[in-house]
Amino acid sequence: MPQAVGVIQTLGFPAVLAAADEMVKGGRVTLVYFDKAERGQFVVAIRGPVSEVKIAMEAGKEAAEASFGGTVESHYIVPNPPENLLTVLPVDYTEDIEEFRV
Repeated sequence: MPQAVGVIQTLGFPAVLAAADEMVKGGRVTLVYFDKAERGQFVVAIRGPVSEVKIAMEAGKEAAEASFGGTVESHYIVPNPPENLLTVLPVDYTEDIEEFRV
């Protein structure tokens, strides 16, 4: 089944927390990356089937915008990412998250 990567960048921690929560609840996806971006911005990335990532991303963006003071700064979906992208960027499935993989 074709996999996709979805990334949401928010302003403020409550917004990224709401986005991450809603994404894993809204679709059969696995959270693969979270970190601080810069200047109070945070980024969260998910992986899963393309159709599920699209659904989860919409739910995550809505939840982030609905959180108090939440702002989605950026978002993007990469359907069928090439292997070299997965090797270089921190969005591949790792041993730490393997038990949570959907």
